[in-house]
Amino acid sequence: MKTQPQSPVRLSPAADLVAAFVSTGAALGDRADLAHFLRAHRLAAEGAIPITLADLDEAIALREGIRAVLEQAAEPDQEALARGQKVLDGLRVTVRLQPSQEQLAPAVVDEVRRGLARIAGAWATVLASGEWRHLRR
Repeated sequence: MKTQPQSPVRLSPAADLVAAFVSTGAALGDRADLAHFLRAHRLAAEGAIPITLADLDEAIALREGIRAVLEQAAEPDQEALARGQKVLDGLRVTVRLQPSQEQLAPAVVDEVRRGLARIAGAWATVLASGEWRHLRR
């Protein structure tokens, strides 16, 4: 019996953002790289973004935590999960009452944390929709 080729899965904007974030690899090596990523994905305004080393560490911890979930390992990296969860726990987001593209929105003023909160919101959307299964590495 001949099997039909599966059509490619079209990812949502939230899944596209998560996929781009987890695939940064060495491209997220310093604060300038983080600023570039945030601007390129419209998570921060153009111009100077004051990014601390702590901000960069949080971004990397969040990325590694999401990667730990997406990897098909039988036992995910528990340290990466814990560090990523700690970042998520420290982000302030608010739930939108009206349906929109962004159900979880940043509730912070700092541009870097607002960008990370948008990534967190995208991750929540990807988890809720089940799309994370299509992002497995």
